[in-house]
Formats: sequence, structure tokens, C-alpha cells
Amino acid sequence: MQKINSRNKPPLIPLNGPLRHVVDTTLILLGSLVTALGFNLFFLPNHIASGGVSGLSVLAEAWFGAEPAYTQWALNIPLFVLGVIFLGKQYGVRSLLGSFVLPLFILVTKDLPAPTTNPLLASIYGGICVGVGLGLVFRGRGSTGGLTILAQIIQKLSGLSFSISVVLLDGTVIALAAFILGMEQALYALIGLFVTGKAINAIEVGFRYTKVAYIISDKTEEISEAILNDLDRGLTKLDAHGGYTGDARTVLMVVVGQNEVSRLKAIVQSVDTSAFVVITEAHEVLGEGFKREA
Repeated sequence: MQKINSRNKPPLIPLNGPLRHVVDTTLILLGSLVTALGFNLFFLPNHIASGGVSGLSVLAEAWFGAEPAYTQWALNIPLFVLGVIFLGKQYGVRSLLGSFVLPLFILVTKDLPAPTTNPLLASIYGGICVGVGLGLVFRGRGSTGGLTILAQIIQKLSGLSFSISVVLLDGTVIALAAFILGMEQALYALIGLFVTGKAINAIEVGFRYTKVAYIISDKTEEISEAILNDLDRGLTKLDAHGGYTGDARTVLMVVVGQNEVSRLKAIVQSVDTSAFVVITEAHEVLGEGFKREA
């Protein structure tokens, strides 16, 4: 997350209207292609069914010899219809493009040679590719359809959380993988599913973590002035009370970049060596001085 000097802000190009649609469509197409490559290069040739409709297509290919792209289309079409019925037309529009082009890209790239026959490497690198691809699709405000639609329908009808619904559905696919492909392949599938989730999170949130510092001191005014002038960062003053004494006190909350943590600690120490400082990670910060969403 880059710091933006409030006195010299670069102009932003608003992403709305036709430009927003172009960017979203590009991200969905690019993400679907990357997902298809991860599937065909790593998951499919190594029989790793790491959840979702793609995992079911791996199982169908192993059991019946069915073409994975056709299996995914056959499953995505009824799921898409159900999504429109239960979740609304707007959700259906966002899912339509990804639901169609992902199997298409899988079909087009199916003859690419697999770079590895090691299932552990395949589960890791396949998970990275698929996660990056899905993360791009999600950043484009799209969806590749599949079991995520069913998970949202289950959430709406049953009251279960979305995450629990996804775990139940992916867990069913993994259980089927253990039955059809063997327990070892199911364990590799779990690795692939875990890595995919981490990669999706990295793409959606970002790799650079910002830090949030909470500062408790008897010299909050002096520390505030030093941070504002020397670090050129804004801060927030929180009203708090001591848990033991009940005395009112001020807690400073400061959001800084990773490379500013050492300077912040040095500033606080220079003012009050007995200050109590808690520094934690903030996975995404939007607003003045940090990444801004257009």
C-alpha cells in the first residue's frame, strides 16, 4: 500500500460506467484463463479433485472418462438457473460470463503438457494458479459459478453461514475423491484446496500488509505531535479507561506501512520510554494516505 501525500495527490481515473465494465470483464477473462491453466497443467493430470465443480469434473474424468469441460458446463448450467431463481437476476448476470468461459478455456488448453507428475507439487502449484485466477475473477466482481452458487442457496434457505456451506460441499467432493481415487489423492486435494484459499485471499487483499499501532502513554499529546510532524501520518485518539484503575486515558491508533514501523517505534521511544505499544496487522486499508478504491 503506497502512501499518498495529501498535499500532492495524483488524479484518480474513476472506474465506473463502460470503463468499469471493461476492467471487470478483462479480470474475469484473465482469471478464468489462469484458473483453466492451473486445472489442466496441475490438477487434472495428477487426479487432484480439490473441491467445487472442477473437482467433480476430475472425478467424472477418472470414473467415466468424461471430458472435464463438458462436465463443468453440464453442472454449471442448472446451478446458474438455480442461482437466478433463488439469488436474483443480478447474481446470474455476474456468474454468466465466468460459468461459460472457464470450461471453454479448459477445453482449449486441455492438450498442454503437464510440467510435473509429482502430486504434492501439483497440489501446491495448481492451488496457487487456481487461487490467483479465482481471485482475479472475484476482483472483477464476477464468479465462475459452480458450487459457490449452491453454497449461497443453502445459506439462504437453511440459515447456515456461507463458509460452513462451502466446507460441507467441498468436503463432500473430497470424500468422493477418497472413495474414487483413494485416500492419498484426497489428502493432496486438501492441500490444493488450502493453497487455493490462501492464494484467493492474497489476490483479493494484497501481499503487502499494513500495520495498526495502538499507543498508551501519559504523553499522548507529545507523541501525537511527533507522529504528525516527523512521520507525516494521521492518527486517531480513542477514549479509554484503565481496566484496573478505571482512570480515563487516551489511546492513539496509527496506521502505518510496513517500512514505517521502525520509525514509529523510535518516535514513541524518544518521547516516552515507558509507553505501551501494540502493533498488529491490517490486511487491507482504504482511504486517505493508503490504497484507494476507484
